[in-house]
Amino acid sequence: MTLLGARTSRCLLNAHHRSIFRPRTVTLRHISASRINLKNRTEDLPPEPKDKWNFNRTSIGAELTSAQVAFIPVDSNMLERETTPLTGVKMLARDFIEDSLYNPNYGYFPKQVNIFDTQGSSFDFCHLRDSTEFQEEVAKRYAAYGADKHHGPGKQLWHTPTELFKPYYGQALAQCLVSEYLLKYFPYEDFVIYEIGAGNGSLAESILDYLKEVHPDVYEQTRYNIIEISGNLAKLQKKRLARHHGNVKIVHQSIFHWKTREPAPCFFLAMEVIDNFAHDVIRYDLGTLKPLQGVVTIDDHGDFDMIWTPVTDPLIASFLKVRDKLGHTPPIHTLLQRSDALRKIYTSLPFAPNLSVKEYVPTRLLSLLKSLRTHFPRHRLLLSDFSSLPDTIPGVNAPVVQTRFRNMTVPCSTLLVRQGYFDIFFPTNFERLRDMYEYVLSQPHSKLVAPMSPLTTSSSPLSLGAGFFDSYQSKSGRRYPVDGVSSASGLPVGERKSSVFTHEEFMETYADLSKTTLRNGENPLLDFYKNVKFLF
Repeated sequence: MTLLGARTSRCLLNAHHRSIFRPRTVTLRHISASRINLKNRTEDLPPEPKDKWNFNRTSIGAELTSAQVAFIPVDSNMLERETTPLTGVKMLARDFIEDSLYNPNYGYFPKQVNIFDTQGSSFDFCHLRDSTEFQEEVAKRYAAYGADKHHGPGKQLWHTPTELFKPYYGQALAQCLVSEYLLKYFPYEDFVIYEIGAGNGSLAESILDYLKEVHPDVYEQTRYNIIEISGNLAKLQKKRLARHHGNVKIVHQSIFHWKTREPAPCFFLAMEVIDNFAHDVIRYDLGTLKPLQGVVTIDDHGDFDMIWTPVTDPLIASFLKVRDKLGHTPPIHTLLQRSDALRKIYTSLPFAPNLSVKEYVPTRLLSLLKSLRTHFPRHRLLLSDFSSLPDTIPGVNAPVVQTRFRNMTVPCSTLLVRQGYFDIFFPTNFERLRDMYEYVLSQPHSKLVAPMSPLTTSSSPLSLGAGFFDSYQSKSGRRYPVDGVSSASGLPVGERKSSVFTHEEFMETYADLSKTTLRNGENPLLDFYKNVKFLF
């Protein structure tokens, strides 16, 4: 992996799923009595199967051990007030990931992460000989952060294209957004931007600086909003942006807790954010093709395990329903899906598993899309992230789990690692994301009625003639029209659907490539981040 091919990493190995620093045992004072609804059911439990090769011990919910039944079910919201990880509990895989990454007291992002910052200066690309010299310059600036200590995890320092190609990367995004704004809304609507996961504020600064210098009339109508889950980063963003820009509002909140509706047209930015969105883990019973959800258990000794129970979580069930509607097949061979007899033969073979491979499904990403549809009905999404990753753990759409220790990147082979010390980040299938995004936006919602625009020439609700647009939308690359918004001809018109671009394609369209071209003609803005895509 080259220095710039993927995110710089972080990790303390957790051998045999045993926590290096032992968590404390959960007690009743930590979890309210109303949350405890399971009784210790040991007398009715079946004996554990002797054939460990052919069976997953907890493939069906009834096969839990007595200790696992007694574990207290928790979720990431309940764990936010805890100062150290608990034991004697169980939670969905996505809650375990969210607790590991975002717990305000011991989570990876609040406590471990440092974002590589060029400290106000940018690389002089035009004077660098080639990409080798460029990487040497990056390494020098990394070295300025100092060496790791020889105990505990090292500096969890990672870079972003925003910092490496500052300010030109941010200017490319600004050019993309302002082009759409000038075409559709200027001067009748404000230029409203929302950004989640804004890091140290460099991208917002680059965009606002560009607008102020190149499009001063647009800048005067700009409202930039940052939704930031990290309290430390929110403070850093306020300090950085308040110096030059008074049109920025920073809200310290998770996007998943967002309740405010934005009725105006707006642009929504999510740059290298969704890779750290929590995923759930599912497997299919190969005998029945019923999906099972992964539940992480942490026993009284701090040891981790994952058990498999029938899907009861509403968000997982919703994701599977959407996937079925879109025709996205699960990772099971087509012949096994179609033939009951073949599945019976296959599962009876020696050493054949009774469950499919682990699949990591982006349930939190679905939550984001639903939030956009509900709270930002007239948004335009600009999203970028990793489309593939090296060194992932086993499984379909599996994450990279890693940390830094003694100046070395340490990759792990399991999700079940000490909370707060490891980065957990996922690749994204952008083609499936686009399908899911457009499907969610296409769903009817009685409350999503846009306010009247100065351009509106008719106030008739679209519902009166909604059937007219069904065939139109199905044959075109456009969405259903938004009520109250008309084209120049006076007829309602829908936004065009989103498209997927490679990093190189996007930058060739919007970036000023002369600013990042090296002396030998190479351009790292195009040549690096080959495993990144854009949705716009």
